[in-house]
Amino acid sequence: MTYTIQAPTHIDTTINLPASKSISNRALIIHALSKGTSLPRNLSNCDDTNVMTAALRDMPDVIDIHAAGTAMRFLTAYLSVTPGTHTLTGTERMKQRPIAPLAEALQGLGARIEYLGEPGFPPIRITGQPLEGGQVAMPGNISSQFISALLMIGPVMKRGLHLELQGTIVSRPYIDLTLHIMHEFGAKAEWTDVNAIDVKPVTYSETPYIIENDWSAASYWYATLALLSDRESRIVLPGLHDASRQGDSVVKYLFSLLGVKTQFITTSNGHSAVRITRHLRTLPRLDYDFINSPDLAQTFVTCCCALNIPFHFTGLASLKIKETNRIRALEQELLKLGYVVTDANDSELMWNGERCEASMQPIDTYEDHRMAMAFAPLAIKFPGLQINNTQVVSKSYPGYWDDLRHAGFTLKEVQP
Repeated sequence: MTYTIQAPTHIDTTINLPASKSISNRALIIHALSKGTSLPRNLSNCDDTNVMTAALRDMPDVIDIHAAGTAMRFLTAYLSVTPGTHTLTGTERMKQRPIAPLAEALQGLGARIEYLGEPGFPPIRITGQPLEGGQVAMPGNISSQFISALLMIGPVMKRGLHLELQGTIVSRPYIDLTLHIMHEFGAKAEWTDVNAIDVKPVTYSETPYIIENDWSAASYWYATLALLSDRESRIVLPGLHDASRQGDSVVKYLFSLLGVKTQFITTSNGHSAVRITRHLRTLPRLDYDFINSPDLAQTFVTCCCALNIPFHFTGLASLKIKETNRIRALEQELLKLGYVVTDANDSELMWNGERCEASMQPIDTYEDHRMAMAFAPLAIKFPGLQINNTQVVSKSYPGYWDDLRHAGFTLKEVQP
């Protein structure tokens, strides 16, 4: 489906964001390992979490996780310590996303994992069994989901887990988020050095758990407000907490540099919420290392271009192995709007203000939810912006287009 998007000139609304899929998927795995009976509350209703919920509930012989990278990584570890034999598979793109660093670490701990196609990539067959645990090393500059997957099964291994991370550690806040949720379920897991984590063999205990709303999803509303010239606009986002453990909560600091002010308020029902408003202060240029929050990169690349703010963003190496190669996708699609963005070292993106003639062709999304959501607010600067394959948002934020309509955007479906 393709939408043509017209933006309002003023927004004053409340947006009920989806629950965090990062927290939901971690809580589901830990809940399953705790043998709990009551699922965590306020689970995300996105594709990635629905796939995880169904897999853990039904445990079929063949588990097709579609495009859910989190589910692939977390279930690989979970199934390694769970009795039974299962095949994990997914989309064609998922079969191109490496699983070897995690599989090899698990195999080093005694897990039985076989590649059914190209070595190092899904699909894989896993025969679960009790694992002794012990010491294992893993590169720190790969997806933090590999690291989190290992950590979460640490408490159920007989000797626990001592994990050494080699080299630069990316997305450290996501590792800290995993440790925090593990603690909530009774685990004993701590950093013992800048690159080492110890997990004790202490059994998880079931605990009531409520999922916070998603700061990653909030980033698109921050971008929307940053792009509006109307200083009276405001958006309230319930269910976000001050001092959140979500790494992408850094969005509130970064967007303060782009003209958006964050206030934490208490709603009439006593719940925490964020109110964002426009202010005048903006930077003439933004340089930032996204190594700890790579999922925000698309939001800031597109927003800075539309605000004519040159930038140099680093720490983007993990973008190459996401739903698409996000570095290439951003460069290609921003050219359609007249922005010449360049890359370096497969881990940096920069824009010096160079423009070219805009074709205004529809924005392609590459089966990547964040491409669609990062580009949609640019309709404020490019009335009539078109976005292809809009259904991809179901991966993390199924109600995104409905929320845009609620905020005053007009979306018209383009007939083929």
